[in-house]
Amino acid sequence: MNETQRQIQELTTNLKKYNQEYYELDQPTISDSEYDDLLRQLIELEQQYPEYMLSDSPTRFVGGKRSQKFEKVTHQYPMQSLSNAFSFAELEEFEQRILSAVQLTSIEYICELKIDGLAMAAHYDAHGQLQLGATRGDGVTGENVTQNLKALPHFPKQLPLSQPLEVRGEVYLAKSQFHRINHERMVAGEATFANPRNAAAGSMRQLDASIVQKRQLEMFVYGAPQPMYQQFTTDQKHATLLTVFKDLGLPVNPHTQVCQNLQEVWQFIEKWSFERALLDYEIDGIVIKVNDTALYEQIGTTAKAPKWAIAYKFPAEQVETILEDIIFTVGRTGQVTPNAVLTPVQVAGTTVQRATLHNEDYIRERDIRIGDTVVIQKAGEIIPEVVKVVSDKRPENTVAFSMVATCPSCQSQLMRQADEAAYYCQNPQCQSKIIENLIHFASRTAMNIDGLGEKIVEQLYTEQLITTIPDIYRLEHEIITSLERLGDKSAQNLLTAIENSKSNSLEKLLFGLGIRFVGAKVATVLAKHFQTMEQLAQATIEELETIDEIGNRIATSVVTWFANDDNQKLIQQLTDLEVNMTYTNHVEVVGETQFREKTVVLTGTLSKLKRTQAKQLLEQLGAKVTGSVSKKTDYVIAGSEAGSKLKKAQELQIPILTEDDLIAILKEVGLFETE
Repeated sequence: MNETQRQIQELTTNLKKYNQEYYELDQPTISDSEYDDLLRQLIELEQQYPEYMLSDSPTRFVGGKRSQKFEKVTHQYPMQSLSNAFSFAELEEFEQRILSAVQLTSIEYICELKIDGLAMAAHYDAHGQLQLGATRGDGVTGENVTQNLKALPHFPKQLPLSQPLEVRGEVYLAKSQFHRINHERMVAGEATFANPRNAAAGSMRQLDASIVQKRQLEMFVYGAPQPMYQQFTTDQKHATLLTVFKDLGLPVNPHTQVCQNLQEVWQFIEKWSFERALLDYEIDGIVIKVNDTALYEQIGTTAKAPKWAIAYKFPAEQVETILEDIIFTVGRTGQVTPNAVLTPVQVAGTTVQRATLHNEDYIRERDIRIGDTVVIQKAGEIIPEVVKVVSDKRPENTVAFSMVATCPSCQSQLMRQADEAAYYCQNPQCQSKIIENLIHFASRTAMNIDGLGEKIVEQLYTEQLITTIPDIYRLEHEIITSLERLGDKSAQNLLTAIENSKSNSLEKLLFGLGIRFVGAKVATVLAKHFQTMEQLAQATIEELETIDEIGNRIATSVVTWFANDDNQKLIQQLTDLEVNMTYTNHVEVVGETQFREKTVVLTGTLSKLKRTQAKQLLEQLGAKVTGSVSKKTDYVIAGSEAGSKLKKAQELQIPILTEDDLIAILKEVGLFETE
């Protein structure tokens, strides 16, 4: 085997592995830009030496195999991938190939945002019913995820049709939802998602459709198989079909543009290179298509991709810096995480000095060492991460990474679970774990003890004034004022906040206790169902599993926690200290109004009511107040400067009320005093 053959074989093997991680496992170990670079190397080698191309080369196939969890679906029309371009010169080459094929001197294009999500086909029958949802898979065979597609809150299950229709699109997770989900997973002690694309793909491969619904995934439709253009348009233009889709009620991305030449295409690319940060969803490039679909057959396709379309990929902003050190932090669950200490550098508009290294496996796979010059970027434009090492800049005498064997805080032996990549400190008396738990207990989303922040908790713990949660409720004025920078007034304010927290509803306490997998939402579900801490403590796994949103993992964790003697003593101590152990957030519905059992959305700025006050009053009227407008919304109450929610309500013809309308109804039932 010569050197070229060896390179081709190595690239093929590695790219197949990365494909499996990306498409099947939703756990990529390299960045998109790294993958694209390797694929380009393989394409160039295969073009130069076609006799060495392997039969299973990833340049021949679209993506990943189908998962074994779902029924297989054979696509009537293959779902191809797209070739990539990374420069204007490559776009010019793309255009020359098209002009040569169709014997024209100019061509009209349509540009669309390239949504970073999961490719999906949706099939409607002649009566407009959504019959099938299928992933792309390997382009020929995908997965039947119909129930998950139907769980998307804003994707239509019924269209006004008189003939069958298949549409293709991209399922994605909004950035705002991504942050929400990761926050919930973090406070529940669960692993967070690396980026919105992984979260979307992983969600659509869940066997439980309710998970998809809870995660609020969305889908943009971007096209259809060729026969649909002939059936649904008169001019066979891609832009026309998108308009037809929009009129039918399908979600079409609004940021498309017909371009008369490559210069206009490039202007569109440059515009969105800067403005993509303003979007609430990830895009990783621009898709450029020939607008006249009647030319597609003449232009042709390859085994993997059409020749009449191409994806311009945005380069991820990557910068080099020095990895000065690797330090380890301990979370409240005891997870020990390695972090890179970097020479400060600007990335995507912010100065980065620290970056996550995730875990031991991540570091070893990339052979990351202290002293290395490393390339960093922001994962999903958000979280700084080390992408790779610049190996030819490695100084002499660097040492391969070795995971610490003991906790950096208490020096206890670390343990790694067989099915996890993380190491955990098992010592319940670990100082870092205790401090992190105390900080969490007092945090705004838990017991909301204003003034008991991170620095104060650390001070109190260092002085051994609090070492357990009950100690918070034993603090006295003299103890607090003994701390630096805490005077009489601050001490009194803190004592008042501590006293007020005793009357919090049960769900706040449950969340604050840090039971694994019990985040804020699960805590509320449990508190509502059992009403008291005593009832919850006696629940069995079987009882817990009968509750919506409570699975075996959460049920087992809750039962295990309450079975622990130390935790039982903790609850008794808090009870003795008069901390509330019951659910008190009951809402008594007042009067018979149009809001009873209706879904209401608040938007814009209210001038007479605070947003939280308006929400509570609506709940007293029997309404369910949600954050997004959909076909299920019954009313929208719009204040000043209402934006996209108001516009969507108008499009869906949902009744819109003003703040004064709401106040008039509140006055009728005595919930708002007349001046």
